[in-house]
Amino acid sequence: MEVRYFKYDKPFQLESGAVLPRLTVAYHTYGQQRSDNVLWVCHALTANSDVNDWWPHTVEPGRFLDPERYFIVCANILGSHYGTTGPLSSQPDGLPYYTDFPFVTIRDIARVNLLLADHLGIQSVRALIGSSIGGFQALEMALTKPGFAERLVLIATSACSRPWATAINESQRMAIRADQTFGEPNEAAGKEGMSVARSIGLLSYRGSLAYNATQQDPDNTLRRTDRRAITYQQYQGEKLTRRFDAYSYYTLTEAFDSHNVGRGRGGMEQALSTIDAETLLIGITSDIIMPVEELIFLYRHIPRARIHLLSSDFGHDGFLVEADKLNAILKPFIDSNITEI
Repeated sequence: MEVRYFKYDKPFQLESGAVLPRLTVAYHTYGQQRSDNVLWVCHALTANSDVNDWWPHTVEPGRFLDPERYFIVCANILGSHYGTTGPLSSQPDGLPYYTDFPFVTIRDIARVNLLLADHLGIQSVRALIGSSIGGFQALEMALTKPGFAERLVLIATSACSRPWATAINESQRMAIRADQTFGEPNEAAGKEGMSVARSIGLLSYRGSLAYNATQQDPDNTLRRTDRRAITYQQYQGEKLTRRFDAYSYYTLTEAFDSHNVGRGRGGMEQALSTIDAETLLIGITSDIIMPVEELIFLYRHIPRARIHLLSSDFGHDGFLVEADKLNAILKPFIDSNITEI
């Protein structure tokens, strides 16, 4: 599927009060649209709108994102590198924003997603699905537009960004700021710092179980350059620099930290109590950035919620790795009628 673009040629005021003079939203769709068959997927931090690209073995016939049965939509998020308005976009004077790109919040991202839904004539969806920061978006969309989601699927996510996650993100931003090129007016600026930032983030995304299972060295390993964990960290950092920019990475980690569904809504418990969608929560047993306790909190305060714990050694990234386990949980929930749940 080819990426498509929605042009919104009106000023868009952000939660901070700053205004973007116009918006471009990159998005993908799969399948044929009907009034009752829309699945909306919200992507994670550095992913894109092509769900088939970053979520393997999900957009397939017979899977929970079945393009022969459903119309699947995913929008690239505000501030990202993959086609939606962000730091590399042009300002009215024709020059890219770079560090002048304004602070955006998860709530801003959710509102942009809903603008695209209006453009596509989508007033409600069969299921609204999000993992990690995608779960943040899904929560905000459900709260911003009650009735939009018949079903809500929240995977490895939380009601707000806790201090632990914020500390990890700030450590990543410190690494980017330590790169003396960050702030220069070119898209390659800060990439060495972002490489280090990514290696920091990966520690929280995977955790010790995954590293110890997949990066163990043979007993006779001696040299540092032969150690799998070292070369893996270096490779993953370099890999991100080939496909992403430091300005967008910085912007999106700040957006991540902004997440709190209770802001301006009387607190988190009050906000969650207003969600009317049938909700499925999936926590990953080894997740250290969005631990199971975060999903239990959501379970206690969303009225029509159920919870499932997915056993995985891959930590937060388990939602990207455990496609078969996820499918076994999600397909019956999405396919069934509400009255059957």
